[in-house]
Amino acid sequence: MTKVNGENIKGIRIAIDRGGTFCDVIAQIPGRADLVFKLLSVDPQNYRDAPTEAIRRVLQAVQGQEIAPGEKLNASAVESCRIGTTIATNALLEHKGKRFALLTTKGFKDLCEIGDGSRPKLFDLNIRKPKVLFDQVVEIDERVTIENYELDPFPQPEYDEKDSALVKTSSGEVIRVLQPVNVEAVRGQIRKLRDEGFTSLAVCFMHSHIFPDHEKLVGDIAAEEGLESISLSSE
Repeated sequence: MTKVNGENIKGIRIAIDRGGTFCDVIAQIPGRADLVFKLLSVDPQNYRDAPTEAIRRVLQAVQGQEIAPGEKLNASAVESCRIGTTIATNALLEHKGKRFALLTTKGFKDLCEIGDGSRPKLFDLNIRKPKVLFDQVVEIDERVTIENYELDPFPQPEYDEKDSALVKTSSGEVIRVLQPVNVEAVRGQIRKLRDEGFTSLAVCFMHSHIFPDHEKLVGDIAAEEGLESISLSSE
């Protein structure tokens, strides 16, 4: 709660849309007209962070007194502050993000490049395909399959607890581990990437949506080796 001219002001709701060029702001202030304005998303000569600057300007307008840029803000009157941004989307579209490597199941190295082989314009002689997002792809020697799948040409017996290669998932599917993760081999592959300057990894394995164990194991190894950003497709 903030007191202005003897009036207790609370319940301010702020919404911020931080785009690549402009930051659009709307603030709903109880008992007053909505405050709507925009500012540059990047303006290092005047402020370090656009959303923080937007909140400062809202509080300054509400309180009717100057709040110096960089000063710690008293946000007790703010009920909510919602921020939407296209920064990540723009970075993906413009390929301006950090270099990162993709770790995928052995045998599927070219999947993102080749896809299913289809082309939107079959008879186009000038084929233009979108570039892949990753800078390097590494195959991890791991593989699981779904046991007793209805289209499996070689169905196996029902789940046997004594079979160490079988794992029953929380959703009821039975997974057969055909190739477990070789921890030391993976550690060596990740260290090589780290030595090449990679600090970010994306991990995407077959059937990880129902059996995420291999991805989590590789993610843990990457964290132990000091990589900063690790994304698992199963999360």
